Amino acid sequence: MNPPALEARAVVKRYGALTAVDGVDLSIAAGESVALLGPNGAGKTTLVEMLEGLVSPDGGRILVDGLDWATRASDIRGRLGTCLQDAKLPERLRVQETLELFCSFHGRGRDRADELLSLVDLVSHRRHLCGKLSGGQRQRLALACAIAGEPRILILDEPTTGVDPAARRQIWEILSHLRSQGATLLLTTHFMDEAVILCDRVVLMESGRILDQGTVPELLERGGASSLDDLFLRLAGRRIQE
Repeated sequence: MNPPALEARAVVKRYGALTAVDGVDLSIAAGESVALLGPNGAGKTTLVEMLEGLVSPDGGRILVDGLDWATRASDIRGRLGTCLQDAKLPERLRVQETLELFCSFHGRGRDRADELLSLVDLVSHRRHLCGKLSGGQRQRLALACAIAGEPRILILDEPTTGVDPAARRQIWEILSHLRSQGATLLLTTHFMDEAVILCDRVVLMESGRILDQGTVPELLERGGASSLDDLFLRLAGRRIQE
């Protein structure tokens, strides 16, 4: 059997007296799309940063395609694409130049950059400076940069936060296309509809721990809730009482 695309085993991360991630176990199969939901401070971004190799865990192991960041970092980087919530793009470079630069990191040329421009609907903006793009355009460009090397695993931290509804829909369409091509997706989000539309499974986090996980129908049935919003409030309230 193939190893999980992403795996956290009893992962812990502490910042002084704060335990941001508290013994999390998570396994995401190749080709699966998973949403990580929770309030601000739940530990989502910290967990994602460890999966991305940006932060080292204080306990437990992080594996990507069965490879450990601690010993196989160079092998992992080519398999993984990441898109941060607030991508910092070079403001004085043009859109075309930026994409060609990121493609060059993966040994790809202008043909790949042109392909990405079409995919994220920025062909008409290829000559625009990155610093002049709208929030939605910048996020689509950041997503194009993340997949320049055609990674099979993509991690996105709140990819549609701060963009307008039309841009959100465009980003959903791009991610749905990548998903149809067999990519593994992990995204953090505050939007319940985003999780329902894009993901096979939802993982609910709060206070550094996983409260529950499963498909949306499974979670609603177990929690006796009518919606994910209602379910999360019930689970969080139960945790506080405990």
